[in-house]
Amino acid sequence: MFSEPQTPGTFLEDSFSETNPPLSNLKLSGASETSLIQAKLNRRLGPEYVSQRPAPGGGPKLTYIEGWKIIGLANEVFGYNGWSSTVTRLETDFIDMDSESRRWNVGVTAIVKIALKDGTYHEDIGYGTGENLRSKGTALDKAKKEAVTDGVKRALRNFGNLLGLCLYEKSFTQEVVKIKPQLVSEPTRGVPPETRIQSPRY
Repeated sequence: MFSEPQTPGTFLEDSFSETNPPLSNLKLSGASETSLIQAKLNRRLGPEYVSQRPAPGGGPKLTYIEGWKIIGLANEVFGYNGWSSTVTRLETDFIDMDSESRRWNVGVTAIVKIALKDGTYHEDIGYGTGENLRSKGTALDKAKKEAVTDGVKRALRNFGNLLGLCLYEKSFTQEVVKIKPQLVSEPTRGVPPETRIQSPRY
């Protein structure tokens, strides 16, 4: 579940508590579809959506949301048929083969456009690499998929906090990574989706 968005840089004592209904409980009770979507997008991600990995070359860990999770959230906010993604450009930046190891390194850039059913859209760039792989095809495949996924995530974040924008707020990421995500341990067969799917808490 979510808590109400806080002013950037400030956190209330209960800002991590489950005080708001899940997305599926927000209905069009006199509100327009646009204002309902905006209310969802203003919320922040809960810890079960946030991951960390080492930064390239050292330094602080990078905080991010995985591609499949953000696609699921976009489906929940806009509806599975309420948005679409288009790769408007895909360019290979480099293809190198190490002469000693005979392994391939590839870098690819993708420009991805996310459009809503009302015509609103955002476009952004994604980058992907295939490093130290045995075949050129495998390296290209990995780099292209990574670039497109990165582009989708970067374009979706422009719609609001729930789709990743909150991860650019340093004070938020410092706090959310301290919270242990709640895991759903009971069997999910026969349980309604709104009961078994964990929702973002912010």
